[in-house]
Amino acid sequence: MVKVLFDTSVLIAAFVSNHPQHQPCLIWLKKVKDKTIEGVIGTHTLAETYSVLTRLPITPAISANLAQRLITENLADFAIISLNDRDYFQVIELLVNLNLTGGAIYDALIARSAINSSVNLILTLNPSHFQRLGEPVSSKVEVPK
Repeated sequence: MVKVLFDTSVLIAAFVSNHPQHQPCLIWLKKVKDKTIEGVIGTHTLAETYSVLTRLPITPAISANLAQRLITENLADFAIISLNDRDYFQVIELLVNLNLTGGAIYDALIARSAINSSVNLILTLNPSHFQRLGEPVSSKVEVPK
């Protein structure tokens, strides 16, 4: 079975019906629910999804309770990957070697979850954020269509 890591950007688009990329992202989410692919997310993605949902500039706003329900109901079938302290040190070393700073750490942590779980694809609406991390990450990046 194909193993697919979902970036936060794809989950948000799948959850928010008026997002411009809603339909292609929702199709991928449904594939996990139908068990035609194996969905994977990192623990960082879990937290980031809650953060983004509860601060989206939309009306009506997504409440904390609704965000929790969206996450719980839609991600129940996903494997959730945790990183250890060694992973964090290796991600920092990678970023230093690539001369990447700031928020790049968050995409690199998500990418590390992908590497640790041996995924076939990394779904994202921000491909450049992952492609800049080099192999083996860049060859797995795909934008939902």
